[in-house]
Amino acid sequence: MSTSVVGLTLDNLDELPKRCRRCVFWELSPRLGEQAAEYGNLELEKEAWLSSVLLEWGSCGKIVHLDGVPAGYAVYAPPAAIPRSSAFPTGPVSHDAVLLTAVAVLPEKSGAGIGRMLVQAVARDLTRRGVKAIEAFGDAAPTPDGHCVIPADFLLSVGFKTIRAHQRWPRLRLELTSALSWKEDVEAALERLLGEITIPTQSSGALPTVSPMPLRAPVR
Repeated sequence: MSTSVVGLTLDNLDELPKRCRRCVFWELSPRLGEQAAEYGNLELEKEAWLSSVLLEWGSCGKIVHLDGVPAGYAVYAPPAAIPRSSAFPTGPVSHDAVLLTAVAVLPEKSGAGIGRMLVQAVARDLTRRGVKAIEAFGDAAPTPDGHCVIPADFLLSVGFKTIRAHQRWPRLRLELTSALSWKEDVEAALERLLGEITIPTQSSGALPTVSPMPLRAPVR
């Protein structure tokens, strides 16, 4: 089985699952998200956001392919480019961190370590760019139809630590500065940081599937 990881671009944006391709939960503020869902074109909104971040900041997503077929993806960006982040009670994101907004694996590809691979790819990219940490808002009580916030248990299982607790929306952080000081090269350092972690395929540590869901704001 061949595996490859590529950057998310406008050319391969359509490789995201249809629900995710149209989801602007993170890309728009709650008010604008509701307006876009009712009156706008969600796919165009997604494209506009991605184009803006690529131009102003650079790579902001990864897609994993298994034997040439998309199996999962991750999205990340500076917190200033993520309007929805201001709606979370455990914000704001630290000034030295990039916000990881999505890690999703197709149900039929679960159990192959795709989630861990995506986190490694994001960490590798950001370490090379001099970023000190990755932060993410976790969902401490994910539901079957709730996929826009990464399950907190998954984040913990790949090395994130809780830095601001909350009964539903904790904020977690993965330090990257230690990897910069190791003697090994960047890829070997990140394997050392994350490579021994096993991702559960069921229960608490499972990643979300990608079935449709309505836009909604976090409950404070």
